[in-house]
Amino acid sequence: MDKLLIMSFLIIWIATTVGLWLVTRLVPGVRARSGRGLWLAALVLGLINAFIRPVFFWLTLPLTLLTFGAFALVINALMIKLVSWFVRDFEVDGFGPALLAALVLALLGLASLLLLSWALTGAGGGLNLPGNGILT
Repeated sequence: MDKLLIMSFLIIWIATTVGLWLVTRLVPGVRARSGRGLWLAALVLGLINAFIRPVFFWLTLPLTLLTFGAFALVINALMIKLVSWFVRDFEVDGFGPALLAALVLALLGLASLLLLSWALTGAGGGLNLPGNGILT
């Protein structure tokens, strides 16, 4: 395998693990009983997002479009709940905590993207958005 591919996989796995750890701290009803369970949950979530989530996405695309993308959070919540069924040391008490966990993970992802964009463009360089010119 290519070293860049392996490094990308490891970085995404670590970022997902950190995100899930933050979710377990912020969302009541989402727990990891061990560090091993947290790492395994992040791995399983990545696999589910790679193979199962796209099927759900395409099947529910009309509903996602009608809700302007909000239904994607429901799909993400279902994927998080599915992880809890596969990983014994990762627990999600119900759909409500799963939905809140999906929202927190989405916000963390957005914050990470903005921070990374800011870091890559330089502190004072602004963020280049398509169609909007330069946002400073």
